[in-house]
Amino acid sequence: MICSLCPRNCGAERTEDRAGGFCAQPLRPVAAKAMLHLWEEPCLVGEHGAGTVFFSGCNLRCCFCQNRPISQGGIGKPLTVERLREIFRELIVQGAACIDLVTPTQFTPAILEALGEETWPVPVVWNCGGYEKVETLRLLAGKVQVYLPDLKYALAGPAERYSGAADYVHFAKAAILEMFRQTGPYCMENGSLRRGVLIRHLLLPGEMENTRRVIDWVAETFRPGDVLFSLMSQYTPQSGAAGTLARHVTKAEYRSALQYMGNCGVVDGYMQERTSAREEFTPSFDLTGV
Repeated sequence: MICSLCPRNCGAERTEDRAGGFCAQPLRPVAAKAMLHLWEEPCLVGEHGAGTVFFSGCNLRCCFCQNRPISQGGIGKPLTVERLREIFRELIVQGAACIDLVTPTQFTPAILEALGEETWPVPVVWNCGGYEKVETLRLLAGKVQVYLPDLKYALAGPAERYSGAADYVHFAKAAILEMFRQTGPYCMENGSLRRGVLIRHLLLPGEMENTRRVIDWVAETFRPGDVLFSLMSQYTPQSGAAGTLARHVTKAEYRSALQYMGNCGVVDGYMQERTSAREEFTPSFDLTGV
């Protein structure tokens, strides 16, 4: 396959066993962990947790990535499509509230094959960085019930500086609009998200203007009841971080973001406490469950 699944359009040759492209992955799915994950938003975890599959590789290069061992470090185990389908079923038997596919874009064809034509008893969640092509997302229509994209940036400067993707804003906004087109307004049942779009934004230290612009776009684009919005404050400085990224988000920044959300009328969603910025909330990618 000559790959054009994501906005990188790197045109790399990827086969079942031969890795290539910006993501540095083969077509065959590669995952580093499958588990019941309790640290997603409350509407996704239910009583036992989200049935999360952490895939290897990524089409972004976020310098603050907490999953760097798998996004850029090459950790992961190659799987067959049949084994991936088994993992989904095993997580459901364990009580998973959803099938939570983390950083799945580079394995879209294999995931679609693993999902097959059956109706799964829990929602399938596409948990991505937001850097998606509309054409690829259209392949998922009817297969994915919940989209969980990041909207990391609304400004090209920090998108280029921190993630190596100056065109992130263009692609992420178009992707979220396509996600909403597919799902419609979000639907909750007994506190669980069954269908819809939940937009995440990570508050970065020293980048309040970027956060305000993200909130502006959400408030101007969607009506109350359309989408959920999750403001995350879990930013944790990584090794080698410099400038403002060498510190945590301050109390003043957190309060300012919350107040701005309220002033803009963005009230459907979640506000993560600053105490979430702790390294122990990052899983150990030890191949458990795969």
